Amino acid sequence: MSEEPASGTTHFGFRDVPVGDKQKLVGEVFSSVAGKYDLMNDLMSLGIHRVWKRYFVATAQVKPGDRVLDLAGGTGDIAALLKDRVGETGELVLGDINGAMLRVGRDRMTDRGNVRGFEYVQCNAETLPFPDGSFDLVTIAFGLRNVTDKDAALREMLRVLKVGGQARVLEFSEVKSDWFKPIYDFHSFNILPKLGKLFAGDADSYQYLAESIRKHPAQDALKAMMADAGFARARCRNLSGGIVAIHDGWKA
Repeated sequence: MSEEPASGTTHFGFRDVPVGDKQKLVGEVFSSVAGKYDLMNDLMSLGIHRVWKRYFVATAQVKPGDRVLDLAGGTGDIAALLKDRVGETGELVLGDINGAMLRVGRDRMTDRGNVRGFEYVQCNAETLPFPDGSFDLVTIAFGLRNVTDKDAALREMLRVLKVGGQARVLEFSEVKSDWFKPIYDFHSFNILPKLGKLFAGDADSYQYLAESIRKHPAQDALKAMMADAGFARARCRNLSGGIVAIHDGWKA
């Protein structure tokens, strides 16, 4: 989707920043929006994000008793959906680098009565604190684009999977219809920041989120990255004309 930044720097939205600064800057964004994150998702997508997430979970390779890691688990919506799939004997680990997001997720899950079978771990997707072969399924929804070293995160996802296990990435991607691109761009850069200012008191964070989507690798590029990381049968499926895409890979 975009040209590579200069050596020693990385993208933070449309800005190039030192590699060591991105994690802190992304952390500030999500600490700022954590309390309004779910409301803003509904407003930004007109609620369609819930359909994407349900489909993402419904088509995952998971069964009762499985152990699942949900990275960038945020406010727990993916984990809540996965709970029905893994059942009472399964385990769900919510991992997120941002403590504020993780606390919101934990509180929401507790309020729903989802306590048993859940674990919360503040962790960096690039260096996961789990042994090799720990999980049957690893998911990350709308989080990979915020990771500084995406290749490292993909390698770590592969490492912690059991043989035969699946990794799933749900992420904004590249819109495929030429007629829709200007409409999507107008919504992203004119509407989202205004919604952020009005409902979350933070236009800048939603400006970053719109920019980060444009800097994220497009469908074929991310599929190639998964293959390079060592995943077998890497594949991609577009949803809503490429606004988002699901990427899958397996550990051989």
